[in-house]
Order: sequence, then C-alpha cells, then structure tokens
Amino acid sequence: MRTPTATIFRRSILVASIATALLSIASSGTAAELLAGAAKVDITDYNAGPVNDPLFVKALVIRSGQTTLAVVTVDAVAIGEIGRIGNDYLGKVRAQVEQELQIAPHSVFINASHCHGIVSHDADVKTVEAVRQAAKKLVPVRIGAGTGHEDRVGENRRLKLKDGREIDVRHAYSMPADEDIAEIGPIDPEIGVLRLDRLDGSTLAVVYNFACHPIQSVPSGANTADLSGFASQVIEDNLSEGTIALFVQGCGGDINPTGYKDVNHPRHGETLGNMLGLSTLKAVRKIEPRNDDRLTILNETLTLPRADLAGKIADLESEQLRLARSLGGTSLNLKTFQELTARYRLAPEFPSAYSYRYLNERKLGRDNLDQLDAANRRDLERYVRNIQIMEQLTRVNTNLRLLQKHQASAVAAGRRTLDVEVGGLRIGDFVLVTFPGELVVQIGLNIKGKSPHQPTFVAGYTNGYIYYCPTTEQLQNRGGAQEDSDCMLAPEWQAIFEKKAADLLSRL
Repeated sequence: MRTPTATIFRRSILVASIATALLSIASSGTAAELLAGAAKVDITDYNAGPVNDPLFVKALVIRSGQTTLAVVTVDAVAIGEIGRIGNDYLGKVRAQVEQELQIAPHSVFINASHCHGIVSHDADVKTVEAVRQAAKKLVPVRIGAGTGHEDRVGENRRLKLKDGREIDVRHAYSMPADEDIAEIGPIDPEIGVLRLDRLDGSTLAVVYNFACHPIQSVPSGANTADLSGFASQVIEDNLSEGTIALFVQGCGGDINPTGYKDVNHPRHGETLGNMLGLSTLKAVRKIEPRNDDRLTILNETLTLPRADLAGKIADLESEQLRLARSLGGTSLNLKTFQELTARYRLAPEFPSAYSYRYLNERKLGRDNLDQLDAANRRDLERYVRNIQIMEQLTRVNTNLRLLQKHQASAVAAGRRTLDVEVGGLRIGDFVLVTFPGELVVQIGLNIKGKSPHQPTFVAGYTNGYIYYCPTTEQLQNRGGAQEDSDCMLAPEWQAIFEKKAADLLSRL
C-alpha cells in the first residue's frame, strides 16, 4: 500500500522541525543552560555620621544543571574579626541561604572589598536579602572572561631600606628618610573580568577582580565605599540598565592607593575609582559573551601553621628599650626648634643677627655670635636625632602591639595550627582561587604565573578573615612592617597554600 503524498510531506516537515530544534539546542547551549541573577542591597549605616556614598552588598547567583553558586561582595573591611561584621556572619548567612534557597554552604562565596566604610548592624539580614533577590531573577545568560590593565591606581607600600630592613607606608607611623630607601615591591595591574549578558544582549552583571587597598577615603572623611565603590558605579552607569558590578578584592595586602600619604592635596577615592572603572569597562567591551555552561565549585579546609611570636616579641621589646634609652637631652623644645630651623635655613652664614654685627665682632677679635651658632646647631642636630629615634620608636611600638595581639590569640586558641577555607571557581573561562587572608601581591603573581589556566585570578578576603598573609621572605622581617607583624601564620604557610592553590587549579 502506497503512503499518500500528503502524509509523506507532513512526516518530512516533522523530521526537519525536530532536526532544526535539536540543532538549535546544541548551538545555543540550552541543553545545559547557564542561568544567572544579580541584585544589590544598601548596607550603609546612616546613623554613624555623614555619608558620602552608599555601601552595598551585592549577590550574583549562577546555576548550571544541579550546581548553584552564590558570589557575594560586601563593601566592608572584612568578613569577621575586624569592623562591623562579626565572626558569626558567614555561618548565619549560609545557614539562612541554604534553608530558603537550597544553596549549599560551600557554594556561597563572600568577599569583602576591604574598604573601611561603616556598614549597618543587620548586614547579615541584608546579605540574605540580596541573595534572595538575585535567585528570583535567574535568566539564561551568555558569558565571557577577559583581562584589563590599570597601573595608575595602586602602589606597593613596602619599602626596602638600604640596611636590609623593610617598613611600609602607613598613617600609623612616619616615613623613613628619603636617602634610606633602596627600592619598593611590585604591583599587579591586571583586572580580571567576568561578563554575563542576557540573551537579548544586555549586560546582567560584571565581576571584576583587582588588587588594591580601597582606603583612599574622601576629603570630608564621610562614610564611603571608597575607590572600589566609585569604580563599580562607573561600570554600572555605563552599561545596560540594571547592570550589577561586583568588585572582588585580589591580593592587595601590600598595595596602597596611589598618593596614600599625600599631604599637599586632598585624597579622594573617586579619582582613582573612576580610573579603575573606566579601565574595567575597556576590558568588558572587548569580551564577546557566548554560551558556556561550565560551572565548577571547589571548597576545602586547609590547615596552616600558627607562628610562635614569643622570641620576636622579646627582640622588639629590647629594641624598644634601646631606642628609648638612646634619646638624648637637648635645650630645645618644638617652639624653639621650629624658630631656629627657619633662621638657620634662611641665613645659614649669619642666622642670629645682621651680617655687619658678625663682621664687627670678628674685626674686634670676638666670636660670641659664632659660638652661639655652634651651640644652636649642636642642639638642632640633637633634636633632629631625637625625632628620628622617635619615628623608629613609633614603628616599633605599633608593630609590637600587633605581635602581642596575635601571640595572645595563639595562646588562647590552644593549638599550633589554624584551619582556613580555600576555594576554587570556574565560571566558563573565568577561573578564581580564594583565600580568607590579606594576601600580598607576590602570592597572587606566583599563583597566576604557575596556573594551567590563562588567565587565572586570585581573591583574598573571602569566606572569613585571618589578617595579613605575607611571603616567607617578608616574614623574616617580622616586626618591621604591618604585613609581617599583623600576621598569625608561620613562614611555612606560603608553600602549603601555593601547593593547595595549584591542586585546586588542576581540578578546575
């Protein structure tokens, strides 16, 4: 029996339609679609004083198949330990997110920008709200990763001195003499970028990773999200309506904003933030998002050795005493020192009187004025020497307190090790390693340089906070700079972490 021509035609149309649909699914990636949603919630404490610009918690929820990731960024100094966010914050947020949204705790990554703004006391509640809103907005997305470059925003704050010591550039103590400085350390100018676009081509979110302390502040001293907040605003204002820009702090432990110690011009985070935002936009616009459903989450506990600081504390206490004892007596006080300094710089040959009086004395065989000048110059030298000793003493005092704090913490812990949470993320071509401490820039450069994935990005300040994490070499200078003094870890920590980072990267 012959099949009617109409039936054959209908079957042909059906087969063609199915083939077209299958081809469309394969090409569009909807077989294992990547979904994403983003949201932000204001967490500024408006009762804590004047506000220059708002602080936010931002959430990006990404889902691929059965895997769901929540990336959260907070305009705060840290996730626990210091600042307004308590040590119970991470656990409370993760528990609530798991209960409401079924996102596993190990799949929630929270990064602090390390700005020194003041957040509201209910930051945990508002963080959950941001994740909740983001999860409700899931839509299919195309993604792409790339890099930008910005070398005008940050500078390495560690100064290597000619005598082999290292100190850093802080407001807590004075700068060394210019002639004592030999060199400074590196920066990392790379901006790591993840772009997520809706299928209509509009940009849903941008995640950008950069290494720099956002502590430039604003001239008024008002509450601010600082340079990273300004950068995010620039990005959001210049992309699609509703775009969310999430700043992920990198290895900025020893990177200050440029001009941090400037005393001649008002420091303003907006200037540097605008530059970072515009450089990030350049990178964003070079990225061509595509269908990519790869989403991998690794989250592990790493045990690191604690430092025993008793010996270094004793050394620094001895240095403290030596410096105090080296202060010498001088006839001058601040008032007379300033007066004499001005006169002896203005007229070094005849500082104490008109020149004719010196000439008249010398013609008569007297040297009273010359003797007075010699005595004054000796006192000026003694006073300057005392000032230099005082500057050294302030550094010793400040760093000694940090060492004592961490030694007391280690004794109270009752164990010689510290457990930290480390993570690895792959979102398409965007690969990120995370760590809870203030990683110095060299750690990030090491991990990036050895990674099998190019590019690779590194984020400190994530899922907790364990203070500064300098290199093994920098820890030989313990007590000299903040990074090596405000540190809980023994020097061996670096090799352990870098080995674990390599392991995570090999599995992403």
